[in-house]
Amino acid sequence: MRTERHTDAVVVWAPAKVNLYLEVLAKRPDGYHEIATLMVAVSLYDTLEFKEEASGEIGCDCDLPELAGRSDNLVLRAAQLLRQRTGSKRGARIHLGKQIPLAAGLAGGSTDGAATLAGLNSLWQLGLSDRELAHLGAELGSDVAFFFATPAAWCTGRGELVQPLVLGRPLWFVLICPPLGLSTADVYRGAIVPDQPQTGDPILRAARAGDVEDIGRHIHNRLQPVALRLCPALAAVQARLASLGAAGHGMSGSGSSFFALCRDSREARRIARRFRQLDEEGMNTRVFIVQSCP
Repeated sequence: MRTERHTDAVVVWAPAKVNLYLEVLAKRPDGYHEIATLMVAVSLYDTLEFKEEASGEIGCDCDLPELAGRSDNLVLRAAQLLRQRTGSKRGARIHLGKQIPLAAGLAGGSTDGAATLAGLNSLWQLGLSDRELAHLGAELGSDVAFFFATPAAWCTGRGELVQPLVLGRPLWFVLICPPLGLSTADVYRGAIVPDQPQTGDPILRAARAGDVEDIGRHIHNRLQPVALRLCPALAAVQARLASLGAAGHGMSGSGSSFFALCRDSREARRIARRFRQLDEEGMNTRVFIVQSCP
C-alpha cells in the first residue's frame, strides 16, 4: 500500500494480489481450511480517500453502484473495528474508487479493509504500527494481514500468518478477469485435501532468485479444478491463456481471474493484445498488464 497525507485528506492506493502457489493442507474445526500460499501484490489499485467527519459518524461511498450504501463491506467493518479497539470517537468520510474486479480472487475486499486500517490510522493519528494493524486485519479476513507485508509473502494458517519474502526481481503479469464471479466459500467447500500436499519449497527458491522460468514451472493452485467445475465457462479462458506462451499461468485465489507470468513487459503487452484478439465470445473480459509492487 502507498499512503499520502494531504492538508484535509489521506489517500491510500490499495493493490490487488495474485497467488503464485496455493495448497490446501487440512480442514479446520472452525470451518476454514489450513493453506499455504505465495502471494504477490500487483499494480492494479483501488483508491481510498479519507476525510475527517466532525459529527463522529463513519460513512463510505463508492463509484461502483453495487457497493454503494452497503453496510457489510470490509471498509466499514475495518473502520468500526479500529475505533472499537483504540477507543477513538472520531469520524470519517471515505470514498472508495474501485478498479479491482469483484469476486475475482484478487483480494479486492481484503486490500480495501487493510487500506482503511492504514488510512484511518494516519487520519486519526493513532500511531499504530504495521504489525498492530496486521493483527487487526487478521480479524477481518484471511488475506487482510498480507497487505501490511507487501510486495510478496508466504502465508499459512487460513492465510493470516504472514512471512514477508523478497522477490529476486520485479515480475510482470497479465491479469485476465472474465465477468464471472465465484463465491470463495463455494470454491473452498468443494476443495479436496490431498493425501500428499505439494511442497512450496521450489517456487519459494525460484521467487527469491528471481528465476521467472522456474517460478512458471511451479505455479500451483489446488482450488483451480474446483472453480472450473463450478463454472465450466472458465475452462475456455484458461485454455486460451495456456496457448499464448507465457512463462507460466494459473488462477488467482478462488477465482475467477487468471494470470500469465511474463518474462518482461514486451511479452506482457504481446499476451494482453493476443488474448483480446482471441476473446471472440464477446465476454467483455477485462485484461490488465501489471507488475509486482515495489
